[in-house]
Amino acid sequence: MRAWWQVKNSKTKRHQKKKEGRYTFWDGIMDALWWIPELLLLPFRLLLWLLRAVRRLFDFT
Repeated sequence: MRAWWQVKNSKTKRHQKKKEGRYTFWDGIMDALWWIPELLLLPFRLLLWLLRAVRRLFDFT
């Protein structure tokens, strides 16, 4: 099974691009479009987690 997975993985486009060092302009655009929403939402997500932790810490009911 492992040999099959290695053969399959070596044939994928993404793996071939990394191996050959080819990183196109569109790959960069897609990476940016993927990470921008994550970076914008991260502070709000951290704030929400912090508020939940504080609420649990001081929940006396």
